[in-house]
Amino acid sequence: MSPTTRPEFARHRSTFSYPIVLNLDDVAVLVVGGGRIGARKAEALVRSGARVRLVASEVSEHVDRRALEEAMGEVIERPFVDADLDGIRLVITATGDIETDRVISAVARSRGIWTNAADQPVDCEFILPAIARSGRVTGMISTDGASPALAKYLRDRLAEILDDRVAEIAEVLAAERAALQARGESTEDIDWRPRLEELFARS
Repeated sequence: MSPTTRPEFARHRSTFSYPIVLNLDDVAVLVVGGGRIGARKAEALVRSGARVRLVASEVSEHVDRRALEEAMGEVIERPFVDADLDGIRLVITATGDIETDRVISAVARSRGIWTNAADQPVDCEFILPAIARSGRVTGMISTDGASPALAKYLRDRLAEILDDRVAEIAEVLAAERAALQARGESTEDIDWRPRLEELFARS
């Protein structure tokens, strides 16, 4: 097979085909854009423990400056410059201008920094799924960038399943796994389905 020839499976797979969940505690993330979308992205990142540097020509009232700064982040009101990428691990652009987001994505890519450009999958190394959470349980829906509206619709359906009882069951199972591991036993080969059915039957 020629080095430039893609295998058959690769030609038919999704573009964003490898789901991953990140630990962003104390990770420096750049958000470019100070409007409603940029503010929402920054808020979610702060909740995940990231240190957010938000850069925007205009910072709207949607941006909670105090929350960002209290989380060891910063808000810089001026246009993006390449130096804003210094020390950054991830970038999310949400300026509302396609060409501006494309340029920022290209600069970040040239420095080996993964970038998400809001509503522009072609300029992304990663995309952000629609998320439903209940305690430590997180469900994620992605349409490979095809339709964020569909992803959000399915997320809302998923949220109906991930109620408070699911969060409680997760804690019960975490404690049971920890107890087994403390005794030196592996939890990988256990068939947990009967226990799960028992717990859900009680709810």
